[in-house]
Amino acid sequence: MGCDRNCGLIAGAVIGAVLAVFGGILMPVGDLLIQKTIKKQVVLEEGTIAFKNWVKTGTEVYRQFWIFDVQNPQEVMMNSSNIQVKQRGPYTYRVRFLAKENVTQDAEDNTVSFLQPNGAIFEPSLSVGTEADNFTVLNLAVAAASHIYQNQFVQMILNSLINKSKSSMFQVRTLRELLWGYRDPFLSLVPYPVTTTVGLFYPYNNTADGVYKVFNGKDNISKVAIIDTYKGKRNLSYWESHCDMINGTDAASFPPFVEKSQVLQFFSSDICRSIYAVFESDVNLKGIPVYRFVLPSKAFASPVENPDNYCFCTEKIISKNCTSYGVLDISKCKEGRPVYISLPHFLYASPDVSEPIDGLNPNEEEHRTYLDIEPITGFTLQFAKRLQVNLLVKPSEKIQVLKNLKRNDIVPILWLNETGTIGDEKANMFRSQVTGKINLLGLIEMILLSVGVVMFVAFMISYCACRSKTIK
Repeated sequence: MGCDRNCGLIAGAVIGAVLAVFGGILMPVGDLLIQKTIKKQVVLEEGTIAFKNWVKTGTEVYRQFWIFDVQNPQEVMMNSSNIQVKQRGPYTYRVRFLAKENVTQDAEDNTVSFLQPNGAIFEPSLSVGTEADNFTVLNLAVAAASHIYQNQFVQMILNSLINKSKSSMFQVRTLRELLWGYRDPFLSLVPYPVTTTVGLFYPYNNTADGVYKVFNGKDNISKVAIIDTYKGKRNLSYWESHCDMINGTDAASFPPFVEKSQVLQFFSSDICRSIYAVFESDVNLKGIPVYRFVLPSKAFASPVENPDNYCFCTEKIISKNCTSYGVLDISKCKEGRPVYISLPHFLYASPDVSEPIDGLNPNEEEHRTYLDIEPITGFTLQFAKRLQVNLLVKPSEKIQVLKNLKRNDIVPILWLNETGTIGDEKANMFRSQVTGKINLLGLIEMILLSVGVVMFVAFMISYCACRSKTIK
């Protein structure tokens, strides 16, 4: 009887030990199975989950615009007063709804090349007005002309054409004209060949960004989606040194198994440079645990604070010998036009940049850029890309409408918020196919290990207790 009982207790302890060992073994084995499955599915080739979502995103992406409507144009022109602006928006467009084109696999270097077509559809229900709404904004052609043509004799000729066309420092334009283009009356009088159509995003519809060539990850999963070349080059030819490099992915996805300690690099053709994001917090997105990465203020700092940014400093007059910060001169990228990019409302910019502008109210919650990354797959499941488009306007002795200006001003025209969030259907699929299976496997591992340890300890204690009673 005693033997049967003791044997039963030993058998129970053995079973517990086996369960605990099996649970312990399942952990590394399960992790290996997960890694193998993920590595197979995130490769950018026909038949994988990643490829299907990469060719045409299932996420609806919207680009909202807020226009800075100038309230005191005459005062600015006559007295060089501070520019008073009033933000109006959002005006919303649906973008990135077109599938990638000319998708071509290259087996030799394990890359895939493509074009990303551009398209924008106005969404009245998500907007405060129509595309016909009027705004008083800086005259894009006049501001650019004085910057591009520095010769005083040429500026005298331009002045006569500006006066003849009845153009001024400011103009009234509709939303559609400002964004997508209009025929400028001043440029239409210029005798030599020049583009007469002007617009902040002209041309856009029926154009394409690229050609991009990215690694498909087939030979090395840690390189998947990382850009090899853009428009056939590994550098941009806009900046000096490391600033000119094309780094990372296009931010739609990153190599799998993302760590919080990583610095995620990505390239954006909108700002003509590579940039990076750092981990901020854990976020639950529709039941999916994601890591939120944000663009840090350090990315926009002056070379005094962040020496790595020395090669983004281009114009000593504007950057005050590279001590000003928070704006990026992308004129080389925009055919010489004096375009400056910043975060909305000059967030993270030095005080001198926003000093000539009244009506700005920067805050991180509304104006910073973030990416929500699912760490196991590296997919970006939610993002908000916020940018502000500004133009530099300079005084000019020979151009009458700019004559009374006393300083160089970076004038905000608009800011945009491009957002995308994984849809409910895609989120359900993601939970069932990826996070659900991983969580279930983790739960089974923990149950086996916990039950096994508890059984082993309980049966061993009972066995020892019985043994001590038998000896007595």
